[in-house]
Amino acid sequence: MNSLYQDIQTIYLAGGCFWGVEGYFKQIEGVINTQVGYANGKSENTSYHELSQSDHAETLKLEYDQNTISLEELLLHYFRIIDPTSINKQGNDVGRQYRTGIYSLDEKTQARVQKSLDVLQEFFDEKIQIENERIKNFVVAEDYHQDYLDKNPGGYCHIDLSRAHKPLMHIPEYTIPSEDKMREILSQEEYEITQHKKTEAPFSHEYNSLDERGIYVDRITGQPLFSSRDKFDAGCGWPSFSRPIVADAIHYYEDASHGMHRTETTSSLADSHLGHVFPDGPKERGGLRYCINGASIKFVPYEDMDMLGYGSFKAFV
Repeated sequence: MNSLYQDIQTIYLAGGCFWGVEGYFKQIEGVINTQVGYANGKSENTSYHELSQSDHAETLKLEYDQNTISLEELLLHYFRIIDPTSINKQGNDVGRQYRTGIYSLDEKTQARVQKSLDVLQEFFDEKIQIENERIKNFVVAEDYHQDYLDKNPGGYCHIDLSRAHKPLMHIPEYTIPSEDKMREILSQEEYEITQHKKTEAPFSHEYNSLDERGIYVDRITGQPLFSSRDKFDAGCGWPSFSRPIVADAIHYYEDASHGMHRTETTSSLADSHLGHVFPDGPKERGGLRYCINGASIKFVPYEDMDMLGYGSFKAFV
């Protein structure tokens, strides 16, 4: 779901041939504009035929609405389409111009990138080879390179572009329990709320006032849904968030019950009822308020995320 108020940010991604990198990210919700070029070389000018001399990397300049998609979610998409341990090679393309790199406009963004890279490194024995640098010497590529795969649908691409429409969190460990098991692990109130769309009383759940670092997961499957970084006190009596941890964590349904027109939110894996999303959230956070029943979610403290198998989401907190 797109934010109501945009906050446009810029990041530069080098991931092999920029035709495919651009083709992939143009499909992602929250991406506003893309432009391919050459980055972080030795000189202020270069061209496609001079890359071996100038040491620029084929790079995608990406503008995105950070109220719709976080930098960390963008980087998860980036990590899924590259080989992070490969040196100067992606797909069939070999050479320094095909190295991987994430180039930022400021130190704060670069620090966030490093946090995501540190988390990624934990999943590899080999050293991650992705450059994390400030952007320099960016040169816009020739016109025929821009939107290349739109102009040439059958053109070369080292990336499976269909992956852009596949869930980021398609993880087999998050299984849906049987009806009997569900009744065993849930209290009666939790069962009625998640399965029959009931609503807990306002100010009745401890999560409404909880102010600790961590993530909130689906009480039934354990699927990550929200981060404490996006939690705020809406004064409504229910835990409130400005957005989900990643876009595909939530499903949306029109809800005309009780004589109102609302948008229901459910967890994308178990389809368990969470609450509703309203257009009255803080403007500086995008304007949305995810009003969630505390009984539908479970809090995982930051300190326990590695132990409980959520280490890959620490960069979101």
